Amino acid sequence: MTPRPKTSSFRVLTVNTHKGFSFFNRKFILHELREAVRGVGADIVFLQEVLGTHALHPGRHANWPEAPHYEFLADSIWSDFAYGRNAVYPSGHHGNAVLSKFPIERYENHDVSISGPEKRGLLHCVLHIPGCTKRLHAICVHLGLRESHRRKQLELMLKIVERDVPADAPLLIAGDFNDWRVRAHSVLMRCAGLREVFVHANGRAAKTFPAHFPMLRLDRIYVRNAGVHKPLVLPRRPWSHLSDHAPLAAEITL
Repeated sequence: MTPRPKTSSFRVLTVNTHKGFSFFNRKFILHELREAVRGVGADIVFLQEVLGTHALHPGRHANWPEAPHYEFLADSIWSDFAYGRNAVYPSGHHGNAVLSKFPIERYENHDVSISGPEKRGLLHCVLHIPGCTKRLHAICVHLGLRESHRRKQLELMLKIVERDVPADAPLLIAGDFNDWRVRAHSVLMRCAGLREVFVHANGRAAKTFPAHFPMLRLDRIYVRNAGVHKPLVLPRRPWSHLSDHAPLAAEITL
């Protein structure tokens, strides 16, 4: 088992796993995705659209893992993990997950679905970081495709932060915001003091969608009460064919 870090400096990664399939669902690539995630060396991994179970796919793909996808990805590298089931359908379910080399002391999945078929959630985890006197709050996000839904979901997230996260606690929010009009930055900064890592470093969010030729800035890493935070540049390969979203990574020091 990989030993847990013993400092208050760590690396985070966020990626929409697209249920383990490549762009347009052409190929099942979960095994290759696992190797790519391992290669980043992240201590905390935020996953969106990760499968919990599927009744039909194991019969169609010879290398389909027996374990849920988030457990398969965690393997022996990330000793702690949490899963929040969002979308449930006759053949299975998927949602958000957090993998961590640090202890996850507790977690809660918040249903922020608004209406219609889109099921969305916020997975809130509380982590113990060795060397840090305060608990780290980490929220894995996957917001809706409609702007009116995203606006309401951001309001719900801000209420959760205000109610459940101490004002002086380090806070990390990452995931797929689907915020192609780039409206979330000002709201999260003004209402909760959250800064986006790539915006802070480069003046704008990173382009992440579609992964093979990114044009839209949909994925984010927001922080509060972090002493130092800087984005990491990940290579285009192999990520450009492992999902429809490119991943983001950052170094965080509390």
